Amino acid sequence: MIRAGVLLGIRLYQRTLSIDHGLLRFVYPGGACKFYPSCSEYGYRSIERFGLVRGSWLAVRRVLRCHPWSPGGVDEIPEH
Repeated sequence: MIRAGVLLGIRLYQRTLSIDHGLLRFVYPGGACKFYPSCSEYGYRSIERFGLVRGSWLAVRRVLRCHPWSPGGVDEIPEH
């Protein structure tokens, strides 16, 4: 139940406030994220796959890797 609420919150963020997915996506037509998938999508998929605790931990670690000195790139969700 809580997991579903968190996932819904991520989707609402993506559709409204996100520069890559939401109403402001026209500002950066090519996207602003240096990672694929975006941090919010990475968080959504991680929580969906691993549950709220481990998925949230993976999402937080991902957000911490997103900074100006990061090379970015493809960052897939772990299999296990």
